[in-house]
Amino acid sequence: MPTDDLLARLEHLSTTSLVDASPTLRILPPALRPVVAGRHLVGRVVTAKANRDLMSVIHALRQSEPGDVLVVDVGGDERAVAGELFGTEAQRRGLRGLVLFGRSRDTATLAKLSMPIWSTGFAPNAYPARALPETGVALSLDGVDVVPGELVVGDDDGVIVGSDDEFGAAVDAAEAIEAREKGLQARMLDGSTLFDVMNYEEHLAALRDGRPGGLSFG
Repeated sequence: MPTDDLLARLEHLSTTSLVDASPTLRILPPALRPVVAGRHLVGRVVTAKANRDLMSVIHALRQSEPGDVLVVDVGGDERAVAGELFGTEAQRRGLRGLVLFGRSRDTATLAKLSMPIWSTGFAPNAYPARALPETGVALSLDGVDVVPGELVVGDDDGVIVGSDDEFGAAVDAAEAIEAREKGLQARMLDGSTLFDVMNYEEHLAALRDGRPGGLSFG
């Protein structure tokens, strides 16, 4: 599937549908939360390993191109690695978003940017800028691997990463999941109950009989 087509389809898919469609997609640590709820992120990964210093983050930003998502392993959560000026420059450069496994600051200003940002929290003070940059390297965020050049999708439920092939293999099923669930929700809003659209009794009976069963909606 051409990359542009894949990215366009991912723009309309939630992380939940994609993960349900493909368990090989990697879920980044749940400590990552959006600075502003309701945003959606799709882009290509560039990386920085900050080591509690700003130089890697600044250098990676300088190397980034439109459509990129900068993923940063801060290395600690005592201070922030990105604020209003960094975020503004990232947006000006056409980045699709920032994913900071560590803290950000200048929260009120970052919240006004159109570019979405995820971080693990906030701090008023920043790390120094003294170390040699370490960018374009594979990261391990609490044991979850992130590789430069991969695709990343994020929303209020979390951030996921994977190869083009992994996302490409998931989109058809994810689109089908979303269409089915929207249809089921519409039925429930019209008066059906959750148990009208779920095989709960059949599944429960199978479990009581020692059979594996299978909970499904339809």
